[in-house]
Amino acid sequence: MAKQTFTTGQVLTAAQMTALQQTAMLGGAANAKVASYVLVAADAGDAITMSNAGATTITVNTGLFAAGDIVTIINLGAGVCTITAGTATVTTSGSLALAQNQGGVLRFTSASAAIFLQFATPASGDIEGVTAGTGLSGGGTSGTVTLSIASAQSDLVIKGFEEDVNVVASAATGTINFDVATASVWYYTTNASANHTLNFRYDGSNSLSSKLAVGDAITLVWLNTNGATAYYPNVIQIDTVAVTPKVPAAISAGNASSIDAYVFTIIKTAATPTYTVLETQTKFA
Repeated sequence: MAKQTFTTGQVLTAAQMTALQQTAMLGGAANAKVASYVLVAADAGDAITMSNAGATTITVNTGLFAAGDIVTIINLGAGVCTITAGTATVTTSGSLALAQNQGGVLRFTSASAAIFLQFATPASGDIEGVTAGTGLSGGGTSGTVTLSIASAQSDLVIKGFEEDVNVVASAATGTINFDVATASVWYYTTNASANHTLNFRYDGSNSLSSKLAVGDAITLVWLNTNGATAYYPNVIQIDTVAVTPKVPAAISAGNASSIDAYVFTIIKTAATPTYTVLETQTKFA
């Protein structure tokens, strides 16, 4: 119902009462538009709907509305409808560009200024849904997030409810580049042939430091198979720089005829980078 002027003693009709109730509930008389539209004074209390496949605008000028007047605006069309300040001032904490099925209330604080209060519908960039897919993606204007539990480890993300293990039919020796991007558990199944160096890195092109922020931590497992002669990882590196792990008891040898499990928790404590590394050794015979 457009804004009305009533007189003392006036008897309202049932239709007028219904329209007043509708306006109070932010409905108002339906005022359907297709082309871009400039608001007029009679739109106070009404609901303006826009329906156009292309982009449109609703322009707001000064001197038409009083403080407290409201105009409800809803975009039904596929084209974006933008609320545009003409000679009036329009502010919002949401968005003045309304996608299909978005809307809100234009509330005037004076004859020359209004605040657009957007309804709680997804604005550009907000999350609209989660669908099955590979990896994690999203953003843009749709805001759709695609998440797969079994996604690729792009940034040290645990891969769902399973843990990938890099099983290698080789003997541990020399320097072994432990690429976190490949797996967080590495298992060499052939008897080690010498003590060896473990160099933790993200992959062949990226350092582990570049993927860890200060305060981040990651836990990695090295499974080393030993025959009659036992060997162990006697040098630990992160991005080719040697580190000294903290251990519950000194580790100075491996265990013969067994699989030794070494668990490393790497905590980045400073940007230089600086790490605290915790290491344990467990024998599995």
